[in-house]
Amino acid sequence: MSTLIAIGAGIAVLTGVGAGIGIGIATSKAVEAIARQPEAEGKIVKSLMLGCALAEATAIYGFVIALLVIILLK
Repeated sequence: MSTLIAIGAGIAVLTGVGAGIGIGIATSKAVEAIARQPEAEGKIVKSLMLGCALAEATAIYGFVIALLVIILLK
């Protein structure tokens, strides 16, 4: 049973990979947008920060779920 718990926790932590990829893609697109339209930098950065915060929150939720799986199902 402990092997299945470890596998479940590992799968839950994989949300961090998706968040990292998403933040990287969003940052690259924001830099491209600022390079094309420098006067819109303020709006672009605000949207980027909001998107990064939401993506990071998803990764944190996955980590919390992994911890709960390990602690509660032990």
